[in-house]
Amino acid sequence: MKQILSLFIILLVAFGCGQNQGRLRNGDLIFVGRTSGETETGSMDEAISSATGEKGALNLTHVAIAEVKADSIWIIDATAARGVDRHPLDTFLRDFKLPDGSYPEFVVKRVRGVDADAAVERAKTFCGRAYDVRFLPDNEELYCSELVQMCYLDADGKRVFESEPMNFKAPDGSMPPYWEKLFEELGMEVPQGLPGTNPQKMCSAEWLFDVSSVLKNVIIFALAH
Repeated sequence: MKQILSLFIILLVAFGCGQNQGRLRNGDLIFVGRTSGETETGSMDEAISSATGEKGALNLTHVAIAEVKADSIWIIDATAARGVDRHPLDTFLRDFKLPDGSYPEFVVKRVRGVDADAAVERAKTFCGRAYDVRFLPDNEELYCSELVQMCYLDADGKRVFESEPMNFKAPDGSMPPYWEKLFEELGMEVPQGLPGTNPQKMCSAEWLFDVSSVLKNVIIFALAH
């Protein structure tokens, strides 16, 4: 019953439910996360949460771009499974459905001071590129927050989301086994300290303002105005 209600609210609010209700807008960003302890052990999400999240807080491990059309909602994002891809909202929800049948928590934010329509069109041009498992800057491959960074530009054509030294280490300074194994298989050093982005930091950027209230497994949009 809980998951049925959750999905109903997500779809109801996403498509709009009356003139006075808020709705998802073209170019809104959808962040995906779970509180610490809920991530699958040994997964990339767990490794990302360990490096960028906070104990007991909502740890954001993915970000996607919403494309809102007159009769449908599409998602553009970069994942290990699909690379950079554009797909319907229901596919996005299915991709992130948890093993127990519930859904993770979603935070929806809007970017101020940018041409959101242009950002969405720019994102489409990256579709088909591979997911950047190496998390390196300025190559042809893209990871989720890097895709967003490339697409959202200010009036001067500069990226609104700045890069900063990436951290892959756990709070105690150790390197999670997931990263050690991944980069060993790739034949490279962990890119600790190289410039990059992550969903957790991106979500707190000054350019963003919240258009949702977050409850477990539910998106409830605030009024648009």
